[in-house]
Amino acid sequence: MSWDDEDLETGPLPKWFQIADRLRRAIEKGEFTEGDALPSEAVLGRRFKVSRTTARSALDDLENARLVARASGRGSIVLAPQVDQPLNLLSGFGDDMRSRGLRPGARTLSVRAARVTSEAAAGLDVDPATHTTCVQRLLLADGTAIAHSVVWLHPATLTAGQPAPGDLDDGSLYAWIERASGLRIASGSQFIEAEAAGEELAKHLGLSPGDPVVTARRTSRAEGGQVLEYVVTRYRADRYRFRVELVRP
Repeated sequence: MSWDDEDLETGPLPKWFQIADRLRRAIEKGEFTEGDALPSEAVLGRRFKVSRTTARSALDDLENARLVARASGRGSIVLAPQVDQPLNLLSGFGDDMRSRGLRPGARTLSVRAARVTSEAAAGLDVDPATHTTCVQRLLLADGTAIAHSVVWLHPATLTAGQPAPGDLDDGSLYAWIERASGLRIASGSQFIEAEAAGEELAKHLGLSPGDPVVTARRTSRAEGGQVLEYVVTRYRADRYRFRVELVRP
């Protein structure tokens, strides 16, 4: 059954809500895919015999849910689906993507030895004068960059030397850390906040300067508590969101 096969129901549910729900389910089923334009306010109004204000409210609801974006001259355009990451699981980016049916990838921007920043020194629990390896990468989902990460490796992870860019483009950084250090990443702590994209980050992620990004700062540890990495990852806010399951005590 298509999204517009039946008329709206009479009852307590507002008509704008019913229209938005039908379009939402149509997007989920693939009737509308990324880049498609949804029916206009005028088309929705004629089909369901509602005012343009009601039709606009339905499209506004989808825009607020980040399912569509308004484009001048084109209407409401379906966006790529957001990636959900559960906050109670510590997993690498590649694992997150594969579990959602997306093809993970990475493009290494730089691998360099450098003195830690004050933020990285605190995250790694090392002296501010420490030099270690810093890795900058773009993280890809189905070939599209959705995140930029800056990883500071604890010196304890570098017993086998620093990684080569090819190691990280073709494989998992977590897997490399565990091979290099002989330690398994078992736990971590993470802080998440909203930021505005700077000019360089916007260029990497295909955004405009000032667009919102979701920033996660994470320290990862081995089973014995040894810190292995400190990473700052900035995600496109329109493609990535974090999910947490809550239980009332």
